[in-house]
Amino acid sequence: MNSSKLIALDADGVLLDYNLAYATAWQRAFGERPALRNPQAYWAMERWDVPQLGPALREQFRAVFDVQFWSTVPALAGAVDACHRLRAAGFELVCVSALQPQYAKARLANLRSHGFPIEQVVATSNDASGSSPKACALAQLQPVAFVDDYLPYFHGVPESIHKALVLREPHGSPNTGPALAHIQSTHGNLAGFVDWWLDKRPLLRD
Repeated sequence: MNSSKLIALDADGVLLDYNLAYATAWQRAFGERPALRNPQAYWAMERWDVPQLGPALREQFRAVFDVQFWSTVPALAGAVDACHRLRAAGFELVCVSALQPQYAKARLANLRSHGFPIEQVVATSNDASGSSPKACALAQLQPVAFVDDYLPYFHGVPESIHKALVLREPHGSPNTGPALAHIQSTHGNLAGFVDWWLDKRPLLRD
């Protein structure tokens, strides 16, 4: 059994509310905050009433996903408290995020500004091959558990790491299909994972 006291946590959808930040980014780019279209949509573009963008406007929008954006994403309800409960139980926390490496410091500053007890962000970027961009980093870190809200990011993660999937908004969710068979636990949010983890794994407590 993996005896590590390290737990790896995804950021967007687990610690931070990227979908809410998306609407703020849209307002910053185009001067108008979009209306909410479907609060049960997994993807931000489907949650907010926004049009498809042509190449020029797409670049205008992408430009606001800068240091300011990655420093100011709101925390998800209950996530900060959940992390403090893990720390109180003796676990160390690391954020593993599929983010461009140049924004790792901004992401860490964002987490610290909310009071998350996290001192390290591992930015893995994305992998166009279809493999999880996080698998290599997790193999090096060897945490006892990894929590993410995107099923494809568990592909290739070592068997010794407990795989905990956050099943958030269901409409258009990628968290379905045969790959679910490789997930050890599913939860509604990070707080749900922490409740389950601390109850089911008493031998890991100090």
